[in-house]
Amino acid sequence: MKLLHLADLHIGKSLNDYSLLEDQRYILEQILSLIKERQVDAVLIAGDVYDKSIPSEEAVKLLDYFLCSLAASGVNTYLISGNHDSDERLNFGSALFQKNRLYIAAKYEGKIFQHRCEDEFGSVNFFLLPFIKASQVRHFFPEAEIASYNEAVALALSQAVFDPAERNILLAHQFVAGHAADPELAGSEGASALTVGNVEKVAVDCFAGFDYVALGHIHAPQPVGRQTVRYAGSPLKYSLSEINNAKSAPLITLGPKGQLDIELLPLRPRREVRQLKGQLQQLLQPENILAPDDYIYAILTDEVPINNAMDIFRQYYPNTLKIAYDNAHTRAAGQVAVGGNVTKDKSFAELLADFYQLMYGCEISAAEMQIMQQAAKEAGVLNETD
Repeated sequence: MKLLHLADLHIGKSLNDYSLLEDQRYILEQILSLIKERQVDAVLIAGDVYDKSIPSEEAVKLLDYFLCSLAASGVNTYLISGNHDSDERLNFGSALFQKNRLYIAAKYEGKIFQHRCEDEFGSVNFFLLPFIKASQVRHFFPEAEIASYNEAVALALSQAVFDPAERNILLAHQFVAGHAADPELAGSEGASALTVGNVEKVAVDCFAGFDYVALGHIHAPQPVGRQTVRYAGSPLKYSLSEINNAKSAPLITLGPKGQLDIELLPLRPRREVRQLKGQLQQLLQPENILAPDDYIYAILTDEVPINNAMDIFRQYYPNTLKIAYDNAHTRAAGQVAVGGNVTKDKSFAELLADFYQLMYGCEISAAEMQIMQQAAKEAGVLNETD
């Protein structure tokens, strides 16, 4: 049996003010082609299907197209919610969809959805754990002592009763930490030592016993703890910090119990996300113009700010997202670089307070600080938990 692992589609997402729906349709078409070419039997979609809990009409139509295409191809599709999704909206029609081999577990009901199928080597059990909060688990198990988020997830997983002699596959959407280190973050999830995107950390030991764990939530593709506990990563680059990520979709081939092969199928976007750095005149020389339709973050090293720099840049790179400066003046002021990295070892709040003092000669208030931090998060230059 062949399984294709996807996650973090974030349908409806934008980069700055640029809608990515065309790019997302392009990559979903590519995924549909891979499913046909590689004769995939089941598709695992591990949460954050939409980018917002209330998706746009266009985003809903694109997901509808993708799921209908999966159903028409004859594969089993297993889908769970992520922290960006509305469990109620994503769960709508789930019982009806099962007739088309689409199995959705978007709302936690105190147990784990299970579906069993067969291949030439016997039974394969799929367990679907949607994104959960500790409070949801406490609601269904009021007598249990749940002191941490890790304990809540462990208790929820303990309800998955399976035969260890059979092959057991789990879908989950959590921030999972390995024994030695946390997973590598891509940047667009938001990050801190204990949480990512306001999702608390879960130990990889919680997933012992499952032959493969299809994870969502972290956008950089990677295994956690062991090769068979894996983040698929997002299919597209959703922030500047992801420019060095090689996007892929894990293809899992199940043999008899204990035999499993993982192949990473490359995903090639319609447009890349790139960063260019240098003087404006140099960057826009004809010989230096490459892939002009890409999404561009530009850092100009010109010492004198250039009037209408964005308008000039977009004549050559129409999808330029942002322009920042890196020169003697900005380095002396300790400003935030285009990718969100802070110079001078100062936090965003410290830099903002310094700027406010410089401009207005007084301290910034707590309310003003909160407004500015929220604006920075929405602009993508500050992590959710900073």
